[in-house]
Amino acid sequence: MKKKVLSTVTLYSQRCKSAKELLEKEGFEVIEYQGDTVMTADEIKAVGKDICGAIIGCDEWNEEIFQACPNLKAIGRFGVGYNNIDLEAAKRHGVKVSIATGINADSVAENTILLVLASLRDLVNLDNAVRRGEWVRDSTGRIIRNKVYGLVGFGAIARYVAKLVKAFGPARIIAYDKYPNYEEAEKLGVEIVDFDTVVKESDIISVHVPATPETYKMFGEKEFKAMKDSAVFVNVARGSVVDEAAMYKALKEKWIARAATDVFEEEPTPKDNPLFELDNIVMMPHMCGDTWETFEAVGLFSAQVIIDVMNGKDPKNWINK
Repeated sequence: MKKKVLSTVTLYSQRCKSAKELLEKEGFEVIEYQGDTVMTADEIKAVGKDICGAIIGCDEWNEEIFQACPNLKAIGRFGVGYNNIDLEAAKRHGVKVSIATGINADSVAENTILLVLASLRDLVNLDNAVRRGEWVRDSTGRIIRNKVYGLVGFGAIARYVAKLVKAFGPARIIAYDKYPNYEEAEKLGVEIVDFDTVVKESDIISVHVPATPETYKMFGEKEFKAMKDSAVFVNVARGSVVDEAAMYKALKEKWIARAATDVFEEEPTPKDNPLFELDNIVMMPHMCGDTWETFEAVGLFSAQVIIDVMNGKDPKNWINK
């Protein structure tokens, strides 16, 4: 009987063809999620007893799920965020968890700039107006040049953003990180500053921190009120980093000019999310890293994680040792 691997990644056969072929070549059978949102706990448990490995997206993996997967040995996280995985529970059940550190940095960084530019130029509203047959000419945008660009977090994605931003000629690029890499900052011409300085002095802020107890709702009313009223705020990190109610209030009452987000406190976000009422926010369904190039690279990485563990090797980027 073939060893079975679960992929909860949407359209896995199409997006990760090389990875699936690699797994099948190594003797694995791939069970694929057939939905188009996030695989539910019941759906995972329905196949859990048969799987030895899992390639997972944003679905929740907790004690209950691990109990339902008694033969599970490895998880390859299809991305870098792991707040949806109970790492201690995984460790108790003998499951090695690896993340795709740095592999999707270029995709997320490029999408960050996309969201910044779309916000500065009011792209979505203008597009919608033209589609309605309206020739709206009263929206005046802004540019990145001579602005202060602030990075919250200075990991692989943020550093790639800094490289891209430099081409636009900003006045300064400043960054806050709990454990800053001063050498990389010097190479990129980035000033390492404290968190309050990024909040108060930036014209554009993009967020690139992991979801941890320390970063939980690190952006609330206090932080939004401290920002410039012309500021653009972009979250491509995790929904838990931002107090959505505070961001709604900040946009509604014009404490800041615009925002863009790829992530939400609850995902999929409810259809009645108050943010949908606003026209000064651009939103995506947690897809900043979703490019063909990323799917190819991360797909192969996560497949290799499963193969290595099942062959008795330690996987790369193993985070719950």
